[in-house]
Amino acid sequence: MTSSASTPNRGASGSDWIRPFESLGIDDVPRVGGKNASLGEMIRALAPSGIRVPAGFATTADAYRAFLAHNELDGRLVELLAALDDGSATLENTGRHIRVLLLAAELQPELDEALRTAYRELGRSADIDEPAVAVRSSATAEDLPQASFAGQQESYLNVVGEEALLDACRKCFASLFTDRAISYRREKGFDHLEVALSVGVQRMVRSDLAGAGVLFTLDPDSGFPRVVVINAAWGLGENVVKGTVNPDQYVVFKPLLETEGARPILERVVGSKEEKMVYRPEGGSESVATSREERQALVLEDAEILTLSRWGAEIERHYGRPMDIEWAKDGEDGLLYIVQARPETVEARRALGVVETFTLRERAEPLVSGVAVGSSIVTGTAHRVEDPSRLHEFPAGAILLAERTDPDWGPALARAAAVVTDQGGRTSHAAIVSRELGIPAVVGTGEGTRLVPHGETVTLSCAEGDRGHVYPGALDFERSEVDLGEMPEPRTRIMLNVGNPEAAFRWWRLPSRGIGLARLEFVIGEVIRIHPLALVHPDQVPDGPEKEVIERLLAGWDDPREYFVELLTRGIARLAAAAHPHPAVVRTSDFKSNEYATLLGGAAFEPHEENPMLGLRGASRYYSDLYREAFLLECEALRRVRADVGLTNVIPMIPFCRTPAEADRVLELMASAGLERGKDGLQVYVMCEIPSNVVSAEAFAERFDGFSIGSNDLTQLVLGVDRDSADLAHLFDENDAAVKTMIADVIRRCRKAGIAIGICGQAPSDREGFAEFLVREGIDSMSLNPDSVVDVVRRVAALEEA
Repeated sequence: MTSSASTPNRGASGSDWIRPFESLGIDDVPRVGGKNASLGEMIRALAPSGIRVPAGFATTADAYRAFLAHNELDGRLVELLAALDDGSATLENTGRHIRVLLLAAELQPELDEALRTAYRELGRSADIDEPAVAVRSSATAEDLPQASFAGQQESYLNVVGEEALLDACRKCFASLFTDRAISYRREKGFDHLEVALSVGVQRMVRSDLAGAGVLFTLDPDSGFPRVVVINAAWGLGENVVKGTVNPDQYVVFKPLLETEGARPILERVVGSKEEKMVYRPEGGSESVATSREERQALVLEDAEILTLSRWGAEIERHYGRPMDIEWAKDGEDGLLYIVQARPETVEARRALGVVETFTLRERAEPLVSGVAVGSSIVTGTAHRVEDPSRLHEFPAGAILLAERTDPDWGPALARAAAVVTDQGGRTSHAAIVSRELGIPAVVGTGEGTRLVPHGETVTLSCAEGDRGHVYPGALDFERSEVDLGEMPEPRTRIMLNVGNPEAAFRWWRLPSRGIGLARLEFVIGEVIRIHPLALVHPDQVPDGPEKEVIERLLAGWDDPREYFVELLTRGIARLAAAAHPHPAVVRTSDFKSNEYATLLGGAAFEPHEENPMLGLRGASRYYSDLYREAFLLECEALRRVRADVGLTNVIPMIPFCRTPAEADRVLELMASAGLERGKDGLQVYVMCEIPSNVVSAEAFAERFDGFSIGSNDLTQLVLGVDRDSADLAHLFDENDAAVKTMIADVIRRCRKAGIAIGICGQAPSDREGFAEFLVREGIDSMSLNPDSVVDVVRRVAALEEA
C-alpha cells in the first residue's frame, strides 16, 4: 500500500525533533514509536519502584518526515512503491533502491545539530566525553497487540562519537525499507508512508562484560500467565534475541514473588552459550567464543533472577498485559537494567476458551531433539536451507531446516509448516516468529541440519513437553479442539494426573482444580536418570559405560546428592506451580525393584525379586536399610519445594502402604527429614490400592489426611489378576462387583472418618458407568489424564444435577 504522507512544517525547529526519554510516555507512540514511548513510560512511572532504565533520547516522527521532505524523497518513494504494487518491480530491487536513496540523503541541519547537542548532554550526564550508545529503530506503528514490527528494522550497538551517531541514524531511517519490513507491512495492510521511523539513542549498558537477555511475563509456549521466563547469555543481548546461542533459562512463579522467605525459582537450565557478543575497540560489536567455564556457569545468581522477575511483574502490572522485555547487566557497576519492553503479541491474540491438543499415536527413535515451540504435531518434507540467498526456492508446506534464522528469513518462515534449527532458544528469532505464525518449531537441536535428511518425510512433534522431537517418517497422530465455553463446575473436584513437569503448564486452561496425582517416576527416570543410591554411594558403581554416563551427567555438580535433590525439587515445583493455588498431590516414587535396576547404576543396589509387583515397593522400600538413604533425598526435595520455593500446596502421598505399622515408620522417617505431618499445614495422603487399606481404613485414617484410590492395583489384588498379563486381560475389570464393593466401602469409611477420598485412575473416563457410580457413592475427587477432563466435567456436572 502506498500514499503520500503529509508534509511537515519545513521551518520546524530542531528542538521539536528530539525528545529525552524522561519526557515521553505511552501516549507518545505516534510521535516516537512503541519502543521509545515505552522506555519513556518506564522511566517516568516505574523508576520510583527501583526499575533501572538507561538514559537516552529519541528522534520524532516529524524529524523523519522532515528528513524526507528536506531531500524531496516523498514523491520518489511513492513512485517506487507503486511499481512494486503493480508488479513492474521486484521487492529486492525496490528495497535496495529506496535504501540507497535514504543512505545518500543528508540530515537536515537542524536535526544534525539537535542530535549532536543531545548526544553531548547524554555524555555530560554520565561524565563521559563520548559515551557508547545503542541506536535502535522504533516504527510508529510497532508493537500493536495485533502485529509486531519488532526485528523488522535495524539496531546498532556500541556507537561512539557524533559522526558515528549521525551515520547510524541515517541507517535506521533506511532500515524502515528493508525487504522484510516492506514485506511485513504489505502482509499486515499498513501504509508504508503512514509509518514513520523514530530513532532511539540509549546509553549502552556494559553487558559485554557481564550478560544480557530477554524475559517474558508468561510462558511463551503455553501462555501460562503465572510465571516469568528469563533467557540469559554472556555478553550483549543480541545473540539471545537473534537466536545465535542456546541461552540459560530460568522460570519463576509470580504469585510467590512477594511472599516472605520464598524463593520461587522453578527452573534453572544451563545453556551451552557457545559465543558472546562484545565491544570492538574501534566501535561496533563482534561475537567471540566463550570459555569452558562460561559455558558451564549460570549467567545470573538467584537474587538477580528474582529481581528481574519482580521488575517484569511490575512492568506487566503497569501495562496491564503480558510483556516481552529485554534486560542487561552492567559488568562495571554490577547493576541490572531494562533496555526495552513491548507487549507480548502472540498469546495476546489467542482465544482463551479453546484448547487444542495433539497426541502422537506411534513411536519411533527421534532423529534430533531440542526446545519445543508450540504444542502441535506436523508431518512434512524436510527442506534444508544453507544459503539464505536461496530462500526463494523453499517450497510451501515443507519443514524448514536451518542453522538459525533472522528477520530476512521471514518470507520462507511464512511458507513453512514447521521449523528446525541447530541454534537458539525459546526467545530466538525462529521461536518468536514460529509462535506468531502458529507453527511448531524445534530449536537448538545442535545437529538438525545434519541429522534430519533433506527431502525425506519426517514428523515434528512439540506435543510431548518442553522437548520437541523430529521423527523419521509419517507417524500417526490425533488432533482435537475443545471449546471450553461456559464449563460447569461440579461439586466433585476434577483434578489432573501429570507426570512430566515440562508439560504441566500446557493444561492451565483446563477446568481442573489441582493435581490429584503427580508421579515422580518421570522426573527420576527421564530427567535425573541415575539411581539415587548411585549418587549416595558412587564408589559402589562398577567401572564401565554406565559409570562414564553418570560422570558426564554430574559434570559441574560438586555433590552428587545435590544433583538428585535439585532436579527433583525443580520438577516437583513446576508441577505444584501449575496446580497452585489448588492442591498438588505428589506421590513419592513407586518404581518396582526391576524398574529401579534399569536406572543408571541401579543394578548394583537392587535385589532380584521373582514378583516385583508384590515385592520391595512403596512404604516398605522407604524404611528399608536397602533404600532409606535414597528416600530421604526425596523428602529433602519435597521439603525444599514447600519451605524454600514456597509452594505449600504440595501434599506428599505414600504408595503401597500395607499396614498401619508401616505408615508409622514412614511418617516418622519423613518427620526426621523436616516433613512432619500437621506442621506448617503439611498434609500427607496415602494410596488406597491394597485390600488392607479398605479393611483397616479407620486405622489408616488416623495417620493420613486423605486417600487416593489406585484402581489398577486395587483391582489386581481384589481379583488376583496380574494387571500386566495379556492372557488374563479379560478378567481385569474395575467394574467388577467385588472391586466396586471395596471402593464403595472405603468411600463410606473415609466420609465417616472425615478425611478426603479421591480416585486417580482412568476408570472414570474409560469404564462405562464408573463415573456415575463414584458420584453416587459420594467420592470427593477424580483425578484424570488431561485429555479426559472436559468430557468428565460435563458428565459429572450433569449427574450431580440429575
